[in-house]
Amino acid sequence: MNFYGSLSVFPRLPMKIKGLKQLAYNLWWSWNQEAEDLFKMIDAKKWKESGRNPVSFLSKVDYQRLQKVSQQQAFINKYNQVMNHFNDYLQQEETWFKDNAPISIEEDNVIAYFSTEFGFHDSLPIYSGGLGVLAGDHCKSASDLGLPFVGIGLLYHNGYFKQKINGEGWQESLYPELHFSQLPITPVKDELGEELTINVKLLDREVMVKVWEVKVGRVSIYLLDTNLQENSKDDRKITAQLYGGDQETRILQEIILGVGGTKALYKMEYSPIVWHMNEGHSVYLELERIRKLIKEEELSFNQAIEVVGANTVFTTHTPVPAGNETFPFDLKEKYFASYWEDIGLTKEEFMDLGQIYEDDDEFCLTVLGLKLAKFSNGVSKLHGKIASKMWQDIWEEVPPNENPITYITNGIHTRTWLASEWEELFDEYLPANWRMKIKDRNIWENIREIPNDKFWHTHRKLKSKMIDNIRKRDLERKRRYQDITAVKDILDKGALTIGFARRFATYKRATLVFNNLERLNKICNKTDKEVQLVFAGKAHPADKPGKKLIKKIHDIAESKEFKGKIVLLEDYDMNLARYLIQGVDVWLNNPRRPLEASGTSGQKSAINGGLNLSIFDGWWCEGYNEKNGWVIGSKERLKYTDKEEQDLIDSNSLYTLLEEMIVPLYYNTNDKDLPADWINWMKEAMISIIPKYSTDRMVQEYTKRLYMPATIKGIKAKKDNYNISKNLVSWKEKLKNNWEDIEITSQNQGEQGTFNITDMIRFTVKVSLGELSPDDIQIELYLVTENGKEKIDIISMDLKKELENNKYVYSTDIKLKEIGSYKYTFRIVPNEDRLTNKHELGLVKWIK
Repeated sequence: MNFYGSLSVFPRLPMKIKGLKQLAYNLWWSWNQEAEDLFKMIDAKKWKESGRNPVSFLSKVDYQRLQKVSQQQAFINKYNQVMNHFNDYLQQEETWFKDNAPISIEEDNVIAYFSTEFGFHDSLPIYSGGLGVLAGDHCKSASDLGLPFVGIGLLYHNGYFKQKINGEGWQESLYPELHFSQLPITPVKDELGEELTINVKLLDREVMVKVWEVKVGRVSIYLLDTNLQENSKDDRKITAQLYGGDQETRILQEIILGVGGTKALYKMEYSPIVWHMNEGHSVYLELERIRKLIKEEELSFNQAIEVVGANTVFTTHTPVPAGNETFPFDLKEKYFASYWEDIGLTKEEFMDLGQIYEDDDEFCLTVLGLKLAKFSNGVSKLHGKIASKMWQDIWEEVPPNENPITYITNGIHTRTWLASEWEELFDEYLPANWRMKIKDRNIWENIREIPNDKFWHTHRKLKSKMIDNIRKRDLERKRRYQDITAVKDILDKGALTIGFARRFATYKRATLVFNNLERLNKICNKTDKEVQLVFAGKAHPADKPGKKLIKKIHDIAESKEFKGKIVLLEDYDMNLARYLIQGVDVWLNNPRRPLEASGTSGQKSAINGGLNLSIFDGWWCEGYNEKNGWVIGSKERLKYTDKEEQDLIDSNSLYTLLEEMIVPLYYNTNDKDLPADWINWMKEAMISIIPKYSTDRMVQEYTKRLYMPATIKGIKAKKDNYNISKNLVSWKEKLKNNWEDIEITSQNQGEQGTFNITDMIRFTVKVSLGELSPDDIQIELYLVTENGKEKIDIISMDLKKELENNKYVYSTDIKLKEIGSYKYTFRIVPNEDRLTNKHELGLVKWIK
């Protein structure tokens, strides 16, 4: 039967506990254990059955039960405590942002954060993995720190796919319809009380888009939805699935996100001071902003780019070429021909925005983002370097280490991922305000004072909880396929347990540990020193090699040698992730270096005492300190003859670490049957990782290094009716038009002889500036120290003499601080006082 619609009926909450509805519709509860405990007190069984979703839970709990608990003093006391904390949090006036923002921010001025996915909680399944979970954690810390912040995303009515692994080990994808009435979302209303919608033009039609709101503590996330009766059947499907459909579906989703999200913010009367694009999926917001400036402020295209770029932040997340989305030119032309005509560009000028070279055959969203944003970053120190090299040709003459891409290392929202059992123990041994001082390492040093027996008991409790959950999941799966294997034989609660859970992309090498099954068999099945491994993750439905990895793990897990020692779990989500990262002893991560941009699952495990066993890639390059985990392979980036050689070297290193270090350390117990040395490593992992890799630290860095500079640049760009920006564009055009005519020469060529460490050395150049002036440029000595590790110093040179015909002499006197060998050269760059980054134009004139 085809039903016309659906609805849900909520019980009317007793007056004494009417605040439960507000609490249910604010995801603050998801990182405050006391709030979750409050819902559990009402009906623990229904809470579990509802998937820990308070909106669904309140729609199903008996009204009589609600009446009963509202009369119980213990519940009312707990309710009042939670609601007081919740309301105090929402109304808090003194926040980190207020104390640290260099300028005052008006109420409608916000940091607008665009992301194609958000992972806040498993009850709102509009995320696929790391990118979405990072976005969710980013928003939570923005709330905690009091940032004026809103998020923009899409509301997928099928979410991301649900994964089933059939009896033969093949992944199957299911797309159940989400019931919006059961989700913590509410329609945004306009000033007339009507549901807010905006229109986005796609080809010859207008698509209507509805705006929903999700409350995440003090911040709002706005989600866009095209599944409206007013739209055609095809247009209703635009927001059906996250990462579903073909390239045309993707470009439509990204237009709705970028263009529609921008229109929605303006219609809600927000005036963003910063626009943050989390990956390239949302870059069309820049095109919409440019169009608005050209049409309403009568700016030229280049002037509009200047204004828009001034307060735009672009974060790139992947060093994998396939992760940087591209579109064929004919598809771009189909949806953007009217755009470039509307703003007076040629097709070639528009396509150039997404190209590095003239012969590029596709339009790249990452290139567009990097060209339009004045502030760009990678997501770890190593990834910043990789991204700078990967995109160096956008600024062709600029050394990669100097181009405008910086880095801010990812973190995690500590309160979301830290087990409540650890919180209770920390309450006993850490200062009372530890939750407010996540970044303070001194706070976490107190972990060393926790008695080993209590510490180990907490870990064992979480490990037992994880294994119980795994056994239940495995039983449910096997019942589907009439497998009657005894689930009680799956995993030993006392054995060393290693977890691997992530997207099954081939570069993450999920099956590296199976490179030598004979050797692994000896490791896993050594009497009294057994090792067991738990795997979870999804392969994109279109990723056949990824699906084959799942099949391979399934087959090995079902083999006689590894039955019960290796377990493959289906439908990895945030809920399963919590069990794993809170329960395993070791977290395994072995991507093909350097293809892991950052990774945060290892951070989540470490804050719960898990020890990382990882390739020296992503965040682990910064997090590893030789006492909080292990490095697989070399810390140096080696050159391999092929991937097989790399896999062989890394897998041998992995086995050796297990055999010689990890297994002996875990099973080395004292007279109290406690692995004291292992516990010390666990404590070190917590102490070294918790304060450094929180999103509190991360968002504070974004604020100080990107958001506030972008705010100030954005304000300046609009000043005097955009005259500052107009003049800046004219100056940049003057530089570009005359750059080839400038010349630089020097007598300091070749071998300059030998100097003492105390000698003052003079470097002199003569420059011919053509139509430019000394105020337009700066002259630099580029000095490289060649003593072991290469070190670069860039020294500004001073104008000493003006010659005829617009020629000048510059020089600098320096004392070299180290003995050894040096190389040097000279260059001319634009005057960086007028720029966000002196290399944003990519103009460098090196001496020949």
